[in-house]
Amino acid sequence: MEKSDIIKALSTVQEPDLKKDLVFLKMIQDIEINGNEVSFKVVLTTPACPMKDKIEKDCVAAIHNLVSDQAIVKLEFTANVTSNRSDKLTLPHVKNIIAIASGKGGVGKSSVASNLAIALSLKGAKVGLLDADIHGPSVPMMFGVMNEQPMMRHVDGKELMVPIEKFGIKLLSIGFLIKPEQAVVWRGPMVSSALRQFVNDTDWGELDYLILDLPPGTGDVHLTMIQVVPLTGVVMVTTPQAIALADAYKAATMFGMTGVKVPILGIVENMAYFTPAELPDNKYHIFGQGGGKTMSNELQVPFLGEVPIFMGIREGGDQGTPGAAVEGSPVQKVFFQIAEKVAQQIALINAIPREVVGQ
Repeated sequence: MEKSDIIKALSTVQEPDLKKDLVFLKMIQDIEINGNEVSFKVVLTTPACPMKDKIEKDCVAAIHNLVSDQAIVKLEFTANVTSNRSDKLTLPHVKNIIAIASGKGGVGKSSVASNLAIALSLKGAKVGLLDADIHGPSVPMMFGVMNEQPMMRHVDGKELMVPIEKFGIKLLSIGFLIKPEQAVVWRGPMVSSALRQFVNDTDWGELDYLILDLPPGTGDVHLTMIQVVPLTGVVMVTTPQAIALADAYKAATMFGMTGVKVPILGIVENMAYFTPAELPDNKYHIFGQGGGKTMSNELQVPFLGEVPIFMGIREGGDQGTPGAAVEGSPVQKVFFQIAEKVAQQIALINAIPREVVGQ
């Protein structure tokens, strides 16, 4: 076997989402041949790639069919998260910025943001979570760090805040700077100013994904974040009932009305159904059924998944351990699937020239 034979064989293997071959995409590295054994690395566009198994199967089949059916193929996955950011003035070391939004409160947006952050981190990505809900911060409680305060660090002649770290996630929230019982009674300009500081005066370091947990609705905070932060895309969170969907449609429309159009990565339907432990085959659609899928079809965006009503999500949020952090839990399984789909959509967006996105 020659290295050129292996490259030729792997050039017949397509990346399932990008529809181009692995060699063309420069995803093949470190090919080594030792007798009957061939080893190489496949560099994925995200460690949360949902197509790993297919890519591995196709690579092995290509080498067996086109080079040698006796070859022992050893394949190793690594990842280099892609980015399509042209503006590096704001958060220059952050590859992708994901906004988590909802039309109304109470749909579990912060729970989705927290568990998605943990799922992406457990998949191998470097993740940060910025709690942009100034009036109702929830990240400190959800991560069990309510009494923490960010330190300051001197960087290039500037004093920067250092995010709190928990479960491998870099966290920042107004909740770290005030007492838990203290209300933030600020007008819009003060809120916008605080968020600008959280973005520009914080040492976020190198991140693959920075998740912004936005407040519900459409207002000052959303406009500020769209104008200040180069968003890669937005995940819309809704529950199945009509009133939540109606408000979610309005919020989704907002991201297409601004001067900078923000792609919608997809829809997450939270509190989709309830399954009692004693009746594992039963699904009770307490708040209605199919609303999230209908919304995704009408907006022509992906449906990222259903999150059932899990006791573990409520308990985890109250106790400071989000369900996705519990190894092997049903919550973790659901959010692993959602994280893979979010990462998949970002990789697809990053493969398209920026000026085309949103047209």
